[in-house]
Amino acid sequence: MTTNLLFQKDAYLREAPAEVLGHTDQGGVVLDQTLFYATGGGQPGDGGLLEWDGGSCTISTAVKGENSTIILVPAEGQTLPPVGASVTQKLDWTRRNGHMRVHTALHLLSVVIPLPVSGGSIGAEKGRLDFNMPEAPDDKAALQDKLQTMIDLDLEVSDSWISDAELDANPQMIKTMSVSPPRGAGQVRLVQIGAGKSQVDLQPCGGTHVRRTAEIGKIRLGKVEKKGKLNRRVYLHLDD
Repeated sequence: MTTNLLFQKDAYLREAPAEVLGHTDQGGVVLDQTLFYATGGGQPGDGGLLEWDGGSCTISTAVKGENSTIILVPAEGQTLPPVGASVTQKLDWTRRNGHMRVHTALHLLSVVIPLPVSGGSIGAEKGRLDFNMPEAPDDKAALQDKLQTMIDLDLEVSDSWISDAELDANPQMIKTMSVSPPRGAGQVRLVQIGAGKSQVDLQPCGGTHVRRTAEIGKIRLGKVEKKGKLNRRVYLHLDD
């Protein structure tokens, strides 16, 4: 069994049909194709709803399974759709869109703070990056203004693919020290922000992002925490 990743082709798709391929021993559901992003790279799995003739099931999250499958994890006490059933997937769009906005903003944060990234986490309203940064930033307000200015440029966010060998030949593309780019299929997805002379970022990433940076909206940089001798954790909030 393998799962076709609809979210990778269109992160804005909110509803789609699917067929139930199987159930896991732990009570998960495997579909032939899915809208639901699986937890990985600091981004949480998606939630939402499955509906079929005679029933429905709330999905709390999604995780990666074996052999390129994605497993949908139902909320406690839910009835699973039968194997072979045709279902309609309905994504929790508010949650996904928050992840997309925060994730794209964190890409730009790694531009305004051009230091190696040692960790990160994404939520629907806030996120954070851990930087190899022995000293805290001198002027956090100036960093926030620079980041907001970049967001307001309304740069296009696009993706492309390169081979594993091409990435190995260009290791400088990898900003994250602790999270490896998603590999295994012989190619790696690149996310690009801006184009031509306006390009500001290009890095391997398997997550979901907005189409244009202006969709991020207003942001606020939160506290900067010391995490060990050489690391600082910088929080970013959506400030709608």
